[in-house]
Amino acid sequence: MLTNPTANTVQSPRAGRSIDAANAIGPHFYYFAYGSCMCPVDLKRSLGEKTHPYVVGPAKLQGYRLGFHYYSAHRQCGALDLLPEQGSVVHGVLYRLPWRLSDRLDQREGVEQGGYRHEQVTVQRNNQTYHPVRTYLAVQKTTAEVPPNDWYFNVVMRGATTCKLPEQYCWQLFQHMHSLQLAYV
Repeated sequence: MLTNPTANTVQSPRAGRSIDAANAIGPHFYYFAYGSCMCPVDLKRSLGEKTHPYVVGPAKLQGYRLGFHYYSAHRQCGALDLLPEQGSVVHGVLYRLPWRLSDRLDQREGVEQGGYRHEQVTVQRNNQTYHPVRTYLAVQKTTAEVPPNDWYFNVVMRGATTCKLPEQYCWQLFQHMHSLQLAYV
């Protein structure tokens, strides 16, 4: 739920109009995506329905940094993870998902297989604080970063740009992934 009790609307990014946050989708949860799930098209593939209507918009998570400290056997490459780090900020996409999609999201993140686990965080968006917000952290982290493959690289960048993360952050993300790929060759 929103910690700001006066905030009772969510901006619909597609339609550009406000929708009633209390009644629009029924039981729901907030989800902070920072990797491939930032891309609503890719998230749709896993959840089985359009996710654009559930995008609240860009948000930031303080006290964490990104790293490729998870090896995805499914994708056969490194995948993003969050690592606690004072003073760091991770930009991502805030979703307001119907509760009925919770199990499908857990399945995508490999929760039952021990890939990622839930973490409750607090994120900020447009001077509003959202808590609790679900995100995922890798369970078994690699000691060194593992580069993403081209597919993962592209879907992360597509999500970051489509959902309008800050331009400087997108460039930093691009440079980090590119440098990992170059170092691995």
